[in-house]
Amino acid sequence: MSQILQRIRELIATEQVLISDHGYEELAADDILVTEVLAGVDNAVLIEEYSTYAKGPCVLVLQRDHNRQPIHVVWGIPRGSEFPAVLVTAYRPDPRRWSEDFLRRKP
Repeated sequence: MSQILQRIRELIATEQVLISDHGYEELAADDILVTEVLAGVDNAVLIEEYSTYAKGPCVLVLQRDHNRQPIHVVWGIPRGSEFPAVLVTAYRPDPRRWSEDFLRRKP
């Protein structure tokens, strides 16, 4: 398991969460509820981990909404800090660009 994802789950469980402005914009654009994303993090599946990202370690995960539809979410933790968990962006993946399970980009 990803240590970054585990830490993000811990932060969310203790309500140490920040949603970026971009995150709010993308949630609204794809009609995704914040509550669904927060509730679904415990079942998130790691797609990619970016431990050396300049703004801080982050992960791209697959989550599901209340209708079991796929959502990709980028969660991060600010560089040099232990908290909060930051929802960087969330979107509904394009099936033309992703594998059937939405875990791998198509070539």
